[in-house]
Amino acid sequence: MAFLETVRTLTTLRRTPPALIGKGLGLAGILLLLGGWVLVTAGIAEERFISPALLPSPWEVLQSCKSLLEDGALVQAIIATLRRVLSGFMLSVCIGVPLGMAAGSWRSLGAFLSPLVLVMRNVPIAALIPLTILWFGIDESQKVMFIFIATVPFVFSDAAAAVIGIHERYVETAQTLGASAWQVVSKVLVPLALPNVFTSLRSLFGIAFGYIMLAELINAKYGLGYLLSVSQRRGHTDHIFLVLIIIGFLAYGIDRLLAFFQRGLFPYRKDA
Repeated sequence: MAFLETVRTLTTLRRTPPALIGKGLGLAGILLLLGGWVLVTAGIAEERFISPALLPSPWEVLQSCKSLLEDGALVQAIIATLRRVLSGFMLSVCIGVPLGMAAGSWRSLGAFLSPLVLVMRNVPIAALIPLTILWFGIDESQKVMFIFIATVPFVFSDAAAAVIGIHERYVETAQTLGASAWQVVSKVLVPLALPNVFTSLRSLFGIAFGYIMLAELINAKYGLGYLLSVSQRRGHTDHIFLVLIIIGFLAYGIDRLLAFFQRGLFPYRKDA
């Protein structure tokens, strides 16, 4: 009966599986992908189904880690990439969140800023590369400001949407109790919006982490994006796969760290 109930849970439309089963399914998906990778790259290079120049084996990818670790290139690249993306994204948060919450609280401010934000949201990311080079040069400040300009309109929009989504009854109750406009914003709207803002920032940080790869293709001496570019030019496919795997682990680890802080800050939320 327990087995049938589990199957029913897994096949029910829009039904969330229990936490343990959900983690097991995720692990099964990873193992299935890894197993397929091992299968198509098994055997000596000349007899493989797919050439190692296109798809190296997992063992070859792991072995390539040694050459990157010996000269310190991998550690240096990780530190440089994290520094750039954290600097740019934190600047985006410091400006976008307060401004977005203000725009959500005072709709006239939101109406004033919305055309500019809409344009910035729809500008192709690649088009920001020459613009930021023109404004900030080709050194570290260009990469940080690229992340800032690319993410701040989304941070602003999500912060404003979190405030706008709060039910009007909370505002009316506070006003009935004699709260001023500033008190309504600081004691009602901001606290109620913060959980949704934090959830949004977790997703947007993942996007920013992807954007930095593009920025590091331009005049970067270090960074994971730079390693990808160099590996592609030299034909080191194993290094490309290694860097991609590291990027995935870093993004997952940062997301889990943010989820940990989210559970501590908003323990009443169950979606972290």
